[in-house]
Amino acid sequence: MLSRAQIDEYNDIGAIVVPDVLSAGDVARLRAATDMFVHRAREVRTHDAIYDLEDSHTPENPRVRRIKAPHLHHPDYAALVRHPGIVAVLQSLWGPNIRFDTAKLNMKSAGYGAAVEWHQDWAFYPHTNDDLAAVGVMMDDMAEENGPLLVIPGSHRGPVYDHHADGRFCGAMDPARGEVDFSRAVPLTGRAGSITVHHVRAVHGSAPNLSARDRRLLLLQFRTADAWPLLGFPAGIAAYDALMVAGAPQEPRLAPVPVRMPLPPAEHQGSIYENQKGAGRRYFAAAPEPVAAI
Repeated sequence: MLSRAQIDEYNDIGAIVVPDVLSAGDVARLRAATDMFVHRAREVRTHDAIYDLEDSHTPENPRVRRIKAPHLHHPDYAALVRHPGIVAVLQSLWGPNIRFDTAKLNMKSAGYGAAVEWHQDWAFYPHTNDDLAAVGVMMDDMAEENGPLLVIPGSHRGPVYDHHADGRFCGAMDPARGEVDFSRAVPLTGRAGSITVHHVRAVHGSAPNLSARDRRLLLLQFRTADAWPLLGFPAGIAAYDALMVAGAPQEPRLAPVPVRMPLPPAEHQGSIYENQKGAGRRYFAAAPEPVAAI
């Protein structure tokens, strides 16, 4: 699925964009499912097992910033876990044995979509090796003005940065420490139906969506079958092996990779947005509240 140049780009930058992996019909079905979930959010007043809501959410004006584990709640999302184009991309990078982890749909709605502060996914879920990545499915065209994913090139080969504040894990780096030159960030832009792939150790974040266009990104987390979570898998080995999407389960492979543990856990649990409320300093400005018409 990937060319040698694309594989080299991923290994060098820590992220790539692969165009036109999903069909127009695939994208239309995902948008329709998402619109349905947002409409149903009118009946929800606070975060729950499905919805992570913007602070400005009301039943009259539903504002969803994330749909949690969407693959568990609608078949059109679930179908992407084993989408042949996505699996082929990952096999190009890692080989035949691929295991799924989980998914989330970050909404970034037009005009107010929340930012995600700089972080590394690896800080949340270290494994025995770092052949892990998140695949982002673009449900909308993504350009610099509507808050695309931003990645620091080559950061996946560097250290694991501290994601703690006041002694607790908060899921965000402190920009005041000056450890990373965030001005070097590159945006992962493309047409709806394209996918992004970013390495689990890549430093990344995204600004608020200040444009008039939505930026819905469905993120699917994958790992090689020989990458085992250091925090364990409480559901048991049968459930863990049920997450295989290609190939066969493998014994753990230990690699000399840097690790920090996400402990003690964040005070605000439920999503990265809640975790990052514990961070002291922010890099991205919040989206302004729209002014009501008079």
